[in-house]
Amino acid sequence: MPVFIVAGLLVHCVFLASIFDIYFTSPLVHGMTPQQTPLPPPAKRLVLFVADGLRADSLYELDSNGTPRAPFLRSILENIGSWGISHTRVPTESRPGHVALIAGFYEDVSAVAKGWKENPVEFDSLFNESKYTWSWGSPDILPMFAKGASRDHVYTFCYTAESEDFGAQDAAKLDTWVFDHVKSFFNSSRSNQTLYSALNEEKVVLFLHLLGIDTNGHAHRPNSREYKENIRKVDEGVKEMASMLDNFYGNDGKTAFILTSDHGMTDWGSHGAGHPSETLTPLVAWGAGVNYPQRVASQFFEDNFLEEWKLENLKRLDVNQADVAPLMASLIGVPFPLNSVGTLPLEYLNNSAHFKAESIFTNAVQILEQFKVKMTQKEETTLSFLFTPFKISISDFFQVPVFFLRRGQKFVTASLLTEKVSLCKTLINLALEGLSYYHTYDRLFLGLSIAMSFVGWTAYVILVIIKTHTNLTKTVQSSDKESTVLLYGFAFVGMIIAFFLLIQTCPWTYYIYCLLPVPVWYAVVKELHVIQDLAANLLSLPIGQSMGFLLVCVLGVEILVFSFFYRSTLTVGLLVFAGWPVITQLWVQAKTTVLIWILLCVLLAIFPLMPVVGREPNIPLVIAAGLLTLLISCSYLAFFRKSKNRYVNNEDLKVQFYQMLSIALSTYVVSSTHNSLQNKQGLPVFNQIISWTTLVSSSVLPLLSPTFLFQRLFSILLSLMSTYLLLSTGYEALFPLVLSGLMFVWINMEQEALQHYSLSLKPKLAVLNFSYATDITHFRQLHLDDIRRSFFFVFFIVTAFFGTGNIASVNSFDPASVYCFLTVFSPFMMGALLMLKVVIPFVLVSCAFEAVQVTTQLSSKSLFLIVLVISDVMALHFFFLVKDYGSWLDIGTSISHYVLVMSLTIFMMLMNGLAQLLTTKRLELSRRTKHHS
Repeated sequence: MPVFIVAGLLVHCVFLASIFDIYFTSPLVHGMTPQQTPLPPPAKRLVLFVADGLRADSLYELDSNGTPRAPFLRSILENIGSWGISHTRVPTESRPGHVALIAGFYEDVSAVAKGWKENPVEFDSLFNESKYTWSWGSPDILPMFAKGASRDHVYTFCYTAESEDFGAQDAAKLDTWVFDHVKSFFNSSRSNQTLYSALNEEKVVLFLHLLGIDTNGHAHRPNSREYKENIRKVDEGVKEMASMLDNFYGNDGKTAFILTSDHGMTDWGSHGAGHPSETLTPLVAWGAGVNYPQRVASQFFEDNFLEEWKLENLKRLDVNQADVAPLMASLIGVPFPLNSVGTLPLEYLNNSAHFKAESIFTNAVQILEQFKVKMTQKEETTLSFLFTPFKISISDFFQVPVFFLRRGQKFVTASLLTEKVSLCKTLINLALEGLSYYHTYDRLFLGLSIAMSFVGWTAYVILVIIKTHTNLTKTVQSSDKESTVLLYGFAFVGMIIAFFLLIQTCPWTYYIYCLLPVPVWYAVVKELHVIQDLAANLLSLPIGQSMGFLLVCVLGVEILVFSFFYRSTLTVGLLVFAGWPVITQLWVQAKTTVLIWILLCVLLAIFPLMPVVGREPNIPLVIAAGLLTLLISCSYLAFFRKSKNRYVNNEDLKVQFYQMLSIALSTYVVSSTHNSLQNKQGLPVFNQIISWTTLVSSSVLPLLSPTFLFQRLFSILLSLMSTYLLLSTGYEALFPLVLSGLMFVWINMEQEALQHYSLSLKPKLAVLNFSYATDITHFRQLHLDDIRRSFFFVFFIVTAFFGTGNIASVNSFDPASVYCFLTVFSPFMMGALLMLKVVIPFVLVSCAFEAVQVTTQLSSKSLFLIVLVISDVMALHFFFLVKDYGSWLDIGTSISHYVLVMSLTIFMMLMNGLAQLLTTKRLELSRRTKHHS
């Protein structure tokens, strides 16, 4: 079994890692020549304001009294500037958003996990191409652009990381810090000749990163007074900066201003996914080289925001987020960032038609350079007879007479100019399509390799189950000669594959993905006699019975798959579960247990119908859950005291008292922290100490309790519940209680089912001991009903994941959940705590499943193998559902579902061991009398 678990873990880790090589590889290429517009630029300097977390509607909409929320910016877009919406891409996080704005390309998703303050990959940026860049703001954003600079000309001024406190009195102070430091910086330059000269150079960028809006959005929600007030403060700060810079430069008219955002935010204060509130960000530009407002009689957009914002007569110029980088480069005349895939939005430019044509031509050549490098790389690493070039030869475009005009030469006719601009735009679209083609060139054959491994692995696990845990096969040993021939045959296939990969100089990961099917299918073919015996047994069964069983299995897996898309599917499944004892006549022998089962199934079925957690915090419900847990604990304690249970001693009661105290403290801390943050007094240190102490102790206290089945399970519930309460903000605090109640009844129901099918005598649950489960000398063989048991487990695991939210979507996570532990921004620590919150219901279900294995007298291996097959079939399903077309929301969702179900499979393998540890091991802190059943 240990060898099988290790092999299974390795195989599933390869399956999980493969999706990052297939879909999440870096789009960057190197070796291009910088491209710069040959004509003089309109601006000498650029000021970039990035209001982190600012939604488009929050900036543009009017207040209830009809006044603009940002009066200065409103007057800009109405009188002297251009405006629109910048459409971001998934993931809507700060790092990828800033990379898209400043470097002009969409960073692969995996880079978010590689580092926030440093660059996991080298890339060019507007800052790197500038003569000087000065930036002020967050230590999470600024350093990554400074490190990537090719020379020492990008300067950063950051506040401390501790300043990013969600529980602070006023997060707008982060923006005030930036504005104050910019003012003092320019004031100091008047007495510093070197700095003064540098500031008066051309190609200068001033970057102001304003994090207050994002911090207030997380802490108080975007519809809060704090969030809206922060927008007003930013508007006032921008006005002050614009006035100060105009005065400093003597109103020379050579300063361009751009205000935008890296991402938006949901109504419940999170971001990361593809909801319009996260992907629609404002873009306001004014100053040197920027077009004036364009009046229009009417314009059409599907979102219908224009009427709501009272901007229907001002032309709205929407762009993709990466288009902002070439716009800024064009305004100050620096080379376009080498890796940029943005298209210059010409309508934002207020310049001659000649300048616009040259700029878009430069943009086209810059993107084409990337295409050529990408094509050359792929052609050099692919055998000539296997290489399939892009469908259209882009070089054909340069045969068009318009492109023979020397760069910088003025055009004679307007029609010739229009034709060149049109051809450049077509060329850009083709080059981007070609880039995508070569970037995804290996996707098909890698996908097929992984799919073959998937099918082979699932088939092998099924064969292992049939061979070792059923009576369907006869023991037949294959001859040594046959085994040797088979081994040499598969080894030869592996060598051929390795040779092809070697001569194409493929990455080392390709060897793993392409060679993995060889040993997996060798293991399957080696069990040919098992396949033959299985086929013979299946053919002996009535065709209707076989097809019916297959149909039920397929339907069960489809319900699980559907639940990833529609949480309400879990409600339907739980209601079907409620009717299971009635259908199978189990209710006849255990009426009370069945009634409780039906009640708890119906109660649990309500949770998937509730709104996603975090959107509306409800602290009284969390307190109610804590008090209910204490009430249940007291009842449990009174029951054991009254029954004078001889398996419980005073030491065990002390452990339970500690756990009850922990529940009471957790309830107090949640209430106290919420009140403190509401009053803007920050996170109390005492509450923080209690929270972290509770978290640490919750993993140890269950190991001090007796290993009798219900006592140990109840101890695990109390310990995990104390931590879960600290991570709760609303109704989800009740979820583990209802789920655990159902798990306790499920253990009883499975015992009744065992007796119903006459598979075993009915043992007394009160005396069942987890630690003795490993001493059972004879495990029974698998029965068809055990497939149903395993399906129940997988269904409960999925319910534990999706019961209170859609964890496949990043924006389902509410940062407020971790405020009892920390309020200072720390993405990885916060992420770890949020994942712990997700894992706790998972642990409860896993421990209950361990109890089911004990009560049904099955080895943990046999049931777990069935679970593995079910989850692998689900994973294969999602593997084929992964797509790279359609909306970014669809693409992100399809990939996250696959990653989630693969992580689930790996996690279940690890959780199997953790559940055994939590249920069977006991720490002896003092010498005490041992009790035996």
